[in-house]
Amino acid sequence: MDTIPLSVLFIVLFVLIVLSAFFSSSETGMMALNKYRLRHLVKDKNRAAILVSKLLEKPDRLIGVILFGNNVVNFLAAAIATVIGFRLWGDYGVAASPFIIAIIFIIFAETAPKTFAAIRPEKIAFPSAYILTPLLKLCYPIVFVINKISNTLLIPFGINTKNMQEAPLSQDELRSIVHEAGAAISSNHQDMLLGILELEKVTVDDIMVPRNELDGIDLDDSIADILEQLTHCQHTRLIVYRENIDNIVGMLHVRRVLRILGRVKEFNIAELEKLTIEPYYLPEGTPLHTQMLKFQQQKRRIGLVVDEYGVLQGMVTLDDILEEIIGEFTTDLQTFNQDIQPQEDGSFFVDGGTTLREINKQLDWELPTKGPKTINGVILEHLEDIPEAGTSLRINGYTFEITQVVDNAVKKVKIFPLPDDHKIKED
Repeated sequence: MDTIPLSVLFIVLFVLIVLSAFFSSSETGMMALNKYRLRHLVKDKNRAAILVSKLLEKPDRLIGVILFGNNVVNFLAAAIATVIGFRLWGDYGVAASPFIIAIIFIIFAETAPKTFAAIRPEKIAFPSAYILTPLLKLCYPIVFVINKISNTLLIPFGINTKNMQEAPLSQDELRSIVHEAGAAISSNHQDMLLGILELEKVTVDDIMVPRNELDGIDLDDSIADILEQLTHCQHTRLIVYRENIDNIVGMLHVRRVLRILGRVKEFNIAELEKLTIEPYYLPEGTPLHTQMLKFQQQKRRIGLVVDEYGVLQGMVTLDDILEEIIGEFTTDLQTFNQDIQPQEDGSFFVDGGTTLREINKQLDWELPTKGPKTINGVILEHLEDIPEAGTSLRINGYTFEITQVVDNAVKKVKIFPLPDDHKIKED
């Protein structure tokens, strides 16, 4: 190399730095690509995305060709830097050249290109695929030998590159992806997607209307009382029973009654009973996503929840499940959001039958949802006794002040949110 001009050596060294930067950034860019966006681009027949996808199918080969090229370039650069140092400063240049070239490579061939590739992976990975694809074919024999040796060394650690499979995303990972979508997905759509993911965790017990709140028609009542009830009813479907709600005759669509009232000379209990349909029962503990499919298969909108003994526990509707996905859409102004009433002091008056999930959703709280489903239930479990009005207790840091107890059940509670200092400690 003594006959080669220094200017040529500097040009070659510059080219080698550029090549090293290319290999370094290619490695980072390929590994930093969004796999889901890449799959979308592959479906759209994007040529660069297709090449990248094929390279990533065998990551050991891709890494092998990148590292082979990068190391060859780096060793050549180190040798040329040593020659330049010797010709400029003699033995001192030989000693100093490794430190100088290391700093240059760290800055211009490693840190800067890798940082850029990590931030803009597509701008690096897609163009690189056009170079790495033919380079891999050209260097395949060398890469094959390198991979064979390195893969063999990984076998004792339980790693087999032949059986590499991408692990499926968990629900928590899917939630993180939805949250990180940012402006790409509107907040309403994010809530819907998260609501769908929550269906597997929530059961019908969490959203059903409990039996003590069910509204129905007692066939033992007079026809005048029944017609009065139907006229002022706020629901479109009612349970029809005799004597008590455990003796259910069927389900009645109020609209069917109103349609025949003008055509029937004398409306009686027998005519009413003809309009009922067989109730649809479902076991408690059924996950919401399973029940939604069953509603679809059975062409039903309402189901009665029963326990293992067949005793009625409550009622769940298709609308209730849909509200878990898209949020509240009820038009009943008399009942909308009346169970949770904010007060001027920052506390909330809450009905004892309100579910803990509903409170957590509306107020962004963290009341315990494992165990009892309602405010009344969690208080009774915590105290292990039926409390009197005026009793106070603390659950998960939230202060509960019982204001009304009716028929051995907590009817009204005043709940104070977590103090600010407690929130900071929780964070």
